[in-house]
Amino acid sequence: MLIDFRTEPAKYRHWRLECDGAVAHLHMAVDEQGGLFDGYALKLNTYDLGVDIELYDALQRLRFEHPEVKAVVLRSALERVFSAGANIRMLAAASHDHKVNFCKFTNETRNAMEDASAHSGQKFIAAVAGACAGGGYELALACDYILLTDDGASSVALPEVPLLAVLPGTGGLTRLTDKRKVRRDRADLLCCAEEGVKGQKAADWRLVDEVVVNSRFEPRLGEVAAQLAALSDRPDGAEGVALGPIQRALDDHSATYSCVSVQIGAQAATITVSAPEQEAPADIDALLRAGDQFWGIRAARELDDALLHLRFNHTETGIIQFKTAGSREKMLACDDFLQRHQGHWLVREILLNWARVFKRIDLTSRSLVALIEAGGCFAGTLAEIALACDRVFMADGVFEDAPGEAEMTLSSCNFGSYPMPNGWSRLATRLVGEAHLIEQAKRRIGEPLRAARALELGLVSCAYDDVDWEDEIRIFIEERASFSPDAMTGMEANLRFGGPETMETRIFGRLSAWQNWIFQRPNAVGEEGALRRYGSGRKARFDRRRV
Repeated sequence: MLIDFRTEPAKYRHWRLECDGAVAHLHMAVDEQGGLFDGYALKLNTYDLGVDIELYDALQRLRFEHPEVKAVVLRSALERVFSAGANIRMLAAASHDHKVNFCKFTNETRNAMEDASAHSGQKFIAAVAGACAGGGYELALACDYILLTDDGASSVALPEVPLLAVLPGTGGLTRLTDKRKVRRDRADLLCCAEEGVKGQKAADWRLVDEVVVNSRFEPRLGEVAAQLAALSDRPDGAEGVALGPIQRALDDHSATYSCVSVQIGAQAATITVSAPEQEAPADIDALLRAGDQFWGIRAARELDDALLHLRFNHTETGIIQFKTAGSREKMLACDDFLQRHQGHWLVREILLNWARVFKRIDLTSRSLVALIEAGGCFAGTLAEIALACDRVFMADGVFEDAPGEAEMTLSSCNFGSYPMPNGWSRLATRLVGEAHLIEQAKRRIGEPLRAARALELGLVSCAYDDVDWEDEIRIFIEERASFSPDAMTGMEANLRFGGPETMETRIFGRLSAWQNWIFQRPNAVGEEGALRRYGSGRKARFDRRRV
């Protein structure tokens, strides 16, 4: 079954978005019969990938379409439950790769909430009335403020260890210790208690920010939302940019958009991203008139959709080749416009969205290679794609029938506008321990760099002339495809994030190393494992060996 990440509010089955001035309300009312696959019912606001696809879309629209929104309240539209988390029968039946990709996507979506809080002036409040468990509590943990009603029944819980023999999506544990500064022993107690923690104890342990009685819950919620909204720098009275449908032509071997194309071969997929065809906007008014058809918005949305399409619908395609096309001058002019106007709310959102898309590349468990050829446009923002890759190959010299020589050009965007999950630029991460090369590269902003100079600056891995180019690329693809995909995933995840650890790198590092492994163990997914036997009335049988 093809998984489509394109949606819009009129098609939502699980969420309702209401905007009222500076405060928006996202109501979660999961349609029990609206699962992405057959075989399970989404009871008690449990969710699958389809629910999170809608949430991700709503978050994007809040940022682009509603500049007036400064605080977002996440709440349940069902009584006596906030969310019981990821649907267990879905997890039990899903393939291993879908489970892990699902966990990754949900964490990326929650990171987007935290990114909006840190950089876009949109704060999030979780209004918890009823059971808030597993992935439901993880959703609350991604918020800035958790308000829990004190009704004797409402609680927060991470019960995956005792119930399912798996981890709480990995992000939950990291957010407890890194973000909310919960003591290790208390986090241990929470994760081993199926019933969770309720009332004042939840606040005392910093599992929530505040506990209020039912009669004060709604008034206090309004006060918190107003207080957080007052901290925002988002503009009053600004008109947002409507995000129209992403146009895509699709078949088994290709996906074609306006700025992005994907070709899927036997061993590798090739993504080609085209630079702007139009001149950069003359001013902010021109940008607003262009709306979602401005290249900086349209190309980022298309590339994001292409990456997700490959992740979920072509799981055996282990290698992604990146190419670019178009005008270097127009690409750099676009970057210059964005840098000059980055204080404007819309330009800020455009740059932040590109940063999230590039992180999606960083976190994609495929071998990534950039092919810099004559006629390409690895310049500025598009050069960031090459800097994200595991290998960068560049054509050296003039090739037969080629329009000149291959070139790579940096802009100021490559020096901090698009931070990686580790908080560093990709250039700083690539050249860790070689700070002098970063300074040299900065002095060459805007200069077309051919193979020899790009090699000298450490921007590319290898450069080949026209005699060797095709053979070397073929050998690389064949060699990469011959290795264990598990070993590749582990190696690449280790190597991509040099420099400091952050909450983001820990979340995804642990997801790759621990949840990936646990989801394959018979204790969780075997015929007698906890995921398979959940709800059957039969206890799981565990292999007790620690390994």
